[in-house]
Amino acid sequence: MNTRAWIVFLDESGVSLLPEIRRTYAPRGRTPLLRHRLNWKRASMAAALGYHSTDLARGARLCFHLRPGSYDTAGLMEVLERMKVFYRGERVILVWDGLSAHWSRAMRAWSPGRTGSPWNGCPPTHPS
Repeated sequence: MNTRAWIVFLDESGVSLLPEIRRTYAPRGRTPLLRHRLNWKRASMAAALGYHSTDLARGARLCFHLRPGSYDTAGLMEVLERMKVFYRGERVILVWDGLSAHWSRAMRAWSPGRTGSPWNGCPPTHPS
């Protein structure tokens, strides 16, 4: 099968933005204070790395999305909508892990198989 498409690997990850508590130097009898001005306790990032299947001269494409808290189905739909703009007019094969939000009913209803979607050609079930 000779498909001219972008192969896009998408994954999400969460991080804690609070500083780590570690031992540090301080004069005897004085407890060191770690001060921070971060409002978010946790943040998440979704990143997509794409390679064109037939034209390596086009190079790799990286796009990412940040948000406070964690991703759910609605958050991932927002990421995919932004990726549609990024890959406008291109064919995309999306590869991602088995997070339950990836195969939820809402995600399947929103679905990559919609007409005019750059996700045409995406497998109906995503790899785990």
